[in-house]
Amino acid sequence: MDPSPKTESAQPKSAAAVNRAALPMFQLTLPIIGETFFRTLVASADTLMLSSYKDSAVAAVGMMGQYIFFTQLLFNIICTGASIVLAQYIGAGKTEKAERVTKASTAMALYVGAAVTLFVVLATKPLLAAYSIEDDVRAFATEYFVIFGGIGALATAFNMLQGAVLRAYGYTKDALIGTVAANIVNLAGNTLAIYVIKNGFEVTGTAWASVVSQFVSCLIYAYMIRSHSEIKMPFKGVFRLDRESYATVLKIGIPTAGESISYNVAQIVIMAMVSTLGTVSMSALVYAQTIVRYVYVLANSIGVAVQIKTGYFVGSGKSGVAYRKVYKYQLIGSACSLGAILFINLFGTELVSLFTRDPDIISRLKILLLISIYYEFGRSMNLITISALKGSGDVKFPVFYGICSMWGIMVAGSWFFGMKLGYGLTAVWWSIGSDEFSRGVVMILRWHSKRWMSKAIS
Repeated sequence: MDPSPKTESAQPKSAAAVNRAALPMFQLTLPIIGETFFRTLVASADTLMLSSYKDSAVAAVGMMGQYIFFTQLLFNIICTGASIVLAQYIGAGKTEKAERVTKASTAMALYVGAAVTLFVVLATKPLLAAYSIEDDVRAFATEYFVIFGGIGALATAFNMLQGAVLRAYGYTKDALIGTVAANIVNLAGNTLAIYVIKNGFEVTGTAWASVVSQFVSCLIYAYMIRSHSEIKMPFKGVFRLDRESYATVLKIGIPTAGESISYNVAQIVIMAMVSTLGTVSMSALVYAQTIVRYVYVLANSIGVAVQIKTGYFVGSGKSGVAYRKVYKYQLIGSACSLGAILFINLFGTELVSLFTRDPDIISRLKILLLISIYYEFGRSMNLITISALKGSGDVKFPVFYGICSMWGIMVAGSWFFGMKLGYGLTAVWWSIGSDEFSRGVVMILRWHSKRWMSKAIS
């Protein structure tokens, strides 16, 4: 018998009762775009604000930022795996399994966060001893890494996991609010340390501001999670061994993290190649990457939303609906990316002048932005379709092909055409774009083959 309106409104809806697959894509995507943008901003705020203090502080924070990024990749193993598994369980209405996954993921986040804290506190000085750097850079790097990368590791890990859980349940607006709050706290703390207290507290204060921002975000997320009755994330029994849930999350999370690590190492190798072409080429590459990163935010955010929706559809046994919908999402996402990069090219002269006045850098940067039309179209295909495949549980093939393409097309192409044949930076950018385009085409063919339909998480 259908419940009366009064009875229905008085009872909290369970995860099974809410048709998550029916959530509008726009409702999911827009907050994710904002969250990704603000996460990008909070990651760069420390470096930008410390530039008014000392170049050595900027160098130290920039250097240790690479290590902090890699520790966050470890946390992302858990977050990505939990997000994909949860989406399918939520779509299938398996509330008990979803609760077990959140518990297991919480335990893993706490274990890994504690391990990172211990490692950073003990290993920072030996690690920095391998670098030939000035004493003040070494001192700043030690302060920043031990405080934010070490002491703040637990807060960062749990913050990332809570955000992933909220997104998996479709509460992307809540995840955005937590990220905005973290930005406000971080910027306020940095301002206080750098411009008010000063007197040698600049780097230390900046690091503590980052830690506090993560902690505040954790508290906000915890409140939001408790306000949604269908999300079960209790601490009681969290450390009880649950091998099945651990294995399910890691089976998805580890390959995905491996792909991210491979991509970032490949980018480091390419930057080393470009550095041999001179300062002008290296500067043009950095500026181009900075500009197109905001087009990436758009496609990546749509990809995250598509991953969540695909998980809902597959979990609820509607793989056929997912098959048709993803083509529509892909078309819209690629159109958005193309529109954004065409807009950038249309106003390229004004945009480039914000970064540099050097005519050589400007001329090369304009060429790179023109090539970026091809690059961003390929990247939008890749990011959106590969997210759909991962959301369906099909992780190994996209990751395996992705790693092969990164090194076989992006890195090898950059070396052969850019360095060996002497076509320089333009060839490097074409190679980076061709890697994305290749992966985009292959992922669409994989989706079309429907082999992913057999990969659903049970």
